[in-house]
Parts: sequence; structure tokens; C-alpha cells
Amino acid sequence: MRTVAYGSWPSPIDAALAAAHDGFPEFVGFVGEEAWWTEPRPAEGGRRTLVRRRTDGTEESVLPAPWNVRSRVIEYGGRAWAGQMRPEGPFVVFVNFADQRLYGYEVGGEPRPLTPVSPVGGGLRWVDPQLRPELGEVWCVLEEFTGEGPTEVRRVVVAVPLDGSAAQDEDAIRELTDGRHRFVTGPRLSPDGSQAAWLAWDHPRMPWDGTELILADVTEYGTLHAARPVAGGPEESIAQADWAADGTLLYASDRTGWWNLYRLGEESALCPREEEFGGPLWKIGQRWFAPLENGLVAVVHGRGAAALGILDPETGEVVDAVGPWTEFAPTLAVHGSRVVGVAAGPRSAYEVVELDARTGHARVIGSAHDDPVDPAYYPEPQIRTFTGPAGREIHAHIYPPHHPGHVAPGDELPPYVVRAHGGPTGRAPLVLDLEIAYFTSRGIGVAEVDYGGSAGYGREYRNRLREQWGVVDVEDCAAVALALAEEGTADRRRLAIRGGSAGGWTAAASLTATDVYACGTILYPILDLVGWGSGETHDFESQYLETLIGPLAEVPGRYAERSPAEHADRITAPFLLLQGLDDVICPPVQCERFLARLAGSAGRRVPHAYIAFEGEGHGFRRADTMVRVLESELALYAQVFGVNPPGVPNLELLK
Repeated sequence: MRTVAYGSWPSPIDAALAAAHDGFPEFVGFVGEEAWWTEPRPAEGGRRTLVRRRTDGTEESVLPAPWNVRSRVIEYGGRAWAGQMRPEGPFVVFVNFADQRLYGYEVGGEPRPLTPVSPVGGGLRWVDPQLRPELGEVWCVLEEFTGEGPTEVRRVVVAVPLDGSAAQDEDAIRELTDGRHRFVTGPRLSPDGSQAAWLAWDHPRMPWDGTELILADVTEYGTLHAARPVAGGPEESIAQADWAADGTLLYASDRTGWWNLYRLGEESALCPREEEFGGPLWKIGQRWFAPLENGLVAVVHGRGAAALGILDPETGEVVDAVGPWTEFAPTLAVHGSRVVGVAAGPRSAYEVVELDARTGHARVIGSAHDDPVDPAYYPEPQIRTFTGPAGREIHAHIYPPHHPGHVAPGDELPPYVVRAHGGPTGRAPLVLDLEIAYFTSRGIGVAEVDYGGSAGYGREYRNRLREQWGVVDVEDCAAVALALAEEGTADRRRLAIRGGSAGGWTAAASLTATDVYACGTILYPILDLVGWGSGETHDFESQYLETLIGPLAEVPGRYAERSPAEHADRITAPFLLLQGLDDVICPPVQCERFLARLAGSAGRRVPHAYIAFEGEGHGFRRADTMVRVLESELALYAQVFGVNPPGVPNLELLK
């Protein structure tokens, strides 16, 4: 065991290794007896491919580059494919990212377009497809831009013919709903095909604030009739709805303060617990539960975590799958007694897992985790609860520095990076993340904070951020950082803040509002609330600030007071700013405005670096980008913390 200063330990986990393992499988489904899913390819321009697992256990990527199975509906996308097994082989429909057209594909052939292209604004986009072979159609959500602005858009449920007749003729597409709601999910059909159910909501609500469950009759002509709300409302979020095999409609509602499962027409939850059986609907088609043909229900549930279990609706009992996984993603598919999901744990990255509901046996069937380095270099996380202002609880995951062959001098405390997750209505999962291991294996600790406003801890915890964004999140991150220092876990002089998107906002706001941190890393952030809330972002989140900050027309001063761009002159700590030039959610103008105001600050010369990436949007996907991001972040900490990690490239900080 060698004694070397914290932050200067050698590590086999380099930036290229972390980048190669970034991303995870999503949107599992069955095509006949076969399990399929989408999977990232960082080395192939960051595209997502469709992966097929044959019945003999072999895996293959179905679509070669440059096909990219990814929707841009509400910009965050959602389920972008559906499939069925025909006598001649698998048939799938999918959304291609580059042109956002819906394609039909028989394996072994060439994809053929099913939908047209529109030159207006963001064009036509599609998500959450459901095949209706008996009608020769695929039903899905259409997002249609009606003008050039990001909020000039409508969304409806439509039926697209599978014969390709709509590829050049939009009039061949049947609209099934009337567009009265700003946002809709794809319809779910009852087992007998007589009814359809979907979710809808409108500005200024986000789906975790309030949604409605819509029920309609399906006519013999394949149209929807008498659509009516049957559950939900402005202060009740329904995250998902689906049909049980007996024809009853199940849905996840947070009417009690926690997302629990209900049967339509019944007041009591099927399994009343103070934990979540649903979550924030960031992507259309996310799935936290899946009814089985025997009446049981596969559920992803937990409190600050997400296990996979089998719920008996008659007894309310849940039996969880046994395995090393602590986090199941909101994607499920069922076929007979087979349940397929995506899961990870502190020692394994996300992989495709199958649970046999009859035996309780769970096994990995795809994207299997394979240790790229000795697991002795992985961090050993701690689940902690801290006390914040006014005695409020703050949940966090702490990753101390860890190395099998190095320790620091006994009188030295380690530097720590506090990470603020995005959303802000999200949370940090307790899973193996090589980006975190990249730092902990070099002797830099990491603290992931589920600040007030995070999902996974009930509606009251989520609502802490209502009109308090830039206050509660900043205070909670600072409280965790200072508590680590006060208890002797972290070096008070070597604390950093880091975050992307909404977490980038929290990082920037922390640097302008506190003196807790020695430096910060800010990725694709929101920095100017007035600009962002007045047409600079996309439609889905265009009125998010109404609840996070307050109505702009009523509290304009609050928008200015909390914006880091308005207070760039307050920053004294060095920072790294990273931005994708194709980002339409948090556009580059936010960073440019912030830097211009920093440059105009009289007498202020704060060391900083700004790196912008062509071809990257919101969240980096390309391997070469992620390598530069990680190495630049480490280089910032090396300069500020006074450490010397081997092999780190130089980062020039402007003054």
C-alpha cells in the first residue's frame, strides 16, 4: 500500500473507459418470444441502436449505423419503437433521429418511411407507437410544429398506415384525438379492444404536478369516441395507466402524496405504501408497472430507490426480485410469466434483466455488465441523510475516495465534488457510474445530493422546490458539503460543485450565492431565467418556471434576483463551463450571455474555461466529447485543489 496525496492516485479508469461505458439500455419490449431493447453506441456518434435477443440467447444489433432509434417528441423523446413477430420474421416500426420519420422494417430488408417530412419549424415527430396489425396501422403520438417557434406545436394521437401511403401524404394519417390537450401519451387498448386509455396535461403543469387519465370508446371503424377524464387533476399526478388481463384499468396516482397503484372505480390503493410505484414522466412511454396475464402485476417501486417486484392486487403483497440490483429503470415488458426490465447496482452498470414470475428467479439476459477493470477500484457508496435548514432531511449518496493500492497521508482530508442532478424533478440512482469512479479512484470524493424537490421521496419532498428553485437546492447542496467538512470527511478548503442542465443551474447559483466551494463545473445549464422562460427553451418545459420560481408576470424581480447571469460579478471561484452547440433545451445563448456579463464585471478576473461542442445537444453522447469533458473537469480540480493526477491534460483557464 503506497501513501500518496488525495487526488494524485494513479487509476486504470481513464476518461476513454468511462466514456465507452456511458449510457444504458432503454425501452425493453417483446417481439414474439424475443426480448428487444434500445442501446447506446457512444463510439458511433452517440446513436442508439435496436438490439434483438434471439430465443437461443444470442444478441445482435438490428440496425447498422447511421440509423439512430430515438424520438425528439418533447425533446426528451420516449419509446421510439414497437414490433411484432410475423410468419416471415420480425417486423418493427421505429423513429429515426436524423429526420424524425417513422419507419417500417423487416429484418434483412431496408427501412422504408411511413411518415412524411414537414418543413415547418421542428417538423413532424412521433413517439410511443402501438402496432394495430388488424387495422394495418400503428397508433402513436404525433408532435406537429405549426410555426417556426419552439412553442408553436400541437400533439395528438394518430393512426399511421403501415403500407407507406402516408410517406408522402400527411392526409393519409388519421387523427384520433382532437388536440384539446397540449400533451398526450400513446393510447393503451383494453384486452377486448373496446376502450383506449391515455394521459393528458396542459401548461403550466408538468406531468408530475397534475395529469388526467382519459378514457375513450373504440368504434368498429377504429376511431375514438366519447373521450372523457376519469381520474387525475391539477394537483394529482397520474404517471402511467395500463389494462389488466381481466379488463380492469390500473393506474399510478400520487393522490395520497405517493405514487401508488389503483383500479379505476376503487378508492383504495392496491398496495398502500409511503413509497413510489411511479415517477416523473420525462419520456413518453416510461413504464413503472406491467400487468401479467395471471392477474399479478410487475412493479418498479421504492423510496429513494427502485426495486422490481411482483404485486398481488388481491392481497396487496409484493415479492421483490432477488439479485445485486438496487435500481430498476422505468421500463418493463411482459410475456406470459416473463418480466423484462433494466437494472443496475453499486457494483454493476445497467443491464437487461429477466424475472420469471412463477419461480422468482432473475437473471441477466442482455447488455451484461462485464467489469472493464478490477472491481477493487469501484467506489463504495454510503446512503446518508443529512439535516438542512429548518431541520429538513436531505438525502444523499456519498462516495469516499477508494483505491486498492493507495492511501493518503493520515493528516490529510480529501477534496470532494458535490454533484447536483438534473431535472430538477429527478434523483441520483445508487448505481455503478464510471464517471464517479474516475474521480474516487484518484482520491477525490463525490457526494450526490437528492436536494429538496427531488423525486422518489413523495410529493411533499418534491414540492419543497415550488417557487424555491435556486434557494432550497443551493442550500441543501451546501448543507451536505459543509456537514462532510465538519464531520472530518472532506477538506473544507477543497470542495467543488458540479451539475448538468438543472444541476448546472444549481452549480452556477451556488457559485454566485455562497462561498462554500473552491470551484465548480457547469454543464449545459440554465443561467438566465427571464430569457429561458421567455422563449429560449422548448415547449415541454417552457412554463416549468411557473412552479419552480413563480409566474413571471407576478414576480419578475425574483427571476432577476436568482439568475446567475444577473450576478456574474459575485463569482470568485474558478469554473469550467461546458455546452453543446445543438442544445435546444438549454441553448448556448445562456452561456454566452453569462460570459459576456462576467467579462463586463469591473475589476473581476475569475479564472474559467468555456468549451462548446459542435454536434452535441442536451446531454453529451459522443465518446470523444465525454473524454474531453472528464479530462477537463479533472484538470480544473487538479489546479484548484493542488493535486497532481497522472496523465491529466492541461486546462487553460482564462482570466
